[in-house]
Amino acid sequence: MKQLRTYLVTGLLVWVPLGITAFLVKFMVDFMDQILLLLPMDYRPDTVLGFHVPGLGIVLAVSVLLVTGVLAANFLGRKLVNLWESILQRIPLVRSVYSAAKSFAEVVLTDSADSFKAVMLIEYPRKGLYSLCFQTSTRLEEIQSRTGEEVICVFVPTTPNPTSGVMILVPRKDVIILDMEIEEAVKMVVSLGVVVPQWPKGAGNDRDKTQPPTLKNKPSQPAVAKDWPQP
Repeated sequence: MKQLRTYLVTGLLVWVPLGITAFLVKFMVDFMDQILLLLPMDYRPDTVLGFHVPGLGIVLAVSVLLVTGVLAANFLGRKLVNLWESILQRIPLVRSVYSAAKSFAEVVLTDSADSFKAVMLIEYPRKGLYSLCFQTSTRLEEIQSRTGEEVICVFVPTTPNPTSGVMILVPRKDVIILDMEIEEAVKMVVSLGVVVPQWPKGAGNDRDKTQPPTLKNKPSQPAVAKDWPQP
């Protein structure tokens, strides 16, 4: 009976990810095809071709994004974007939403030199408890000058939604730099710690899993003071 349960769980582990992936891909294709409804009836592919071709909405969306990027990258395009943003900045509610969305997109999509390029550990919310965090910024000239320390900015995500969390300024000497990739850390957060990346890299199954691996770069001082507020 135990062997039968093992086979059943193994089968689920194979088919469940495939089913979810197929569902999400189909949902995305169907959703993007709705963009074609913005075209006049006479110019829609279904009308021109006489039959429906799934996925044309994605082609249209990618084409629009490429054309927009080409236009916004030149001098005239930047002027038009600045004019459009100046108009949005004059609308009270739209201004707040647009500014927040633009800032988030710039952090996630742009290739910054230090944003979300390293996974770290800090002792948070108190000494003896460790939290995963992502390095977000190292250019903190005023804060470093006033504290007299080399301080970096890190983001501690919440689980299972890693888009929310807390921002913490912590001395560089008090962080533990991990070997895991950003994608691996995100999977670990989303899975509530169930999906743990293999370490050391390429170690295989020969290591004694009953013994925890030794942490590298362990700080000499705790990353969190005793009087830090609880989250």
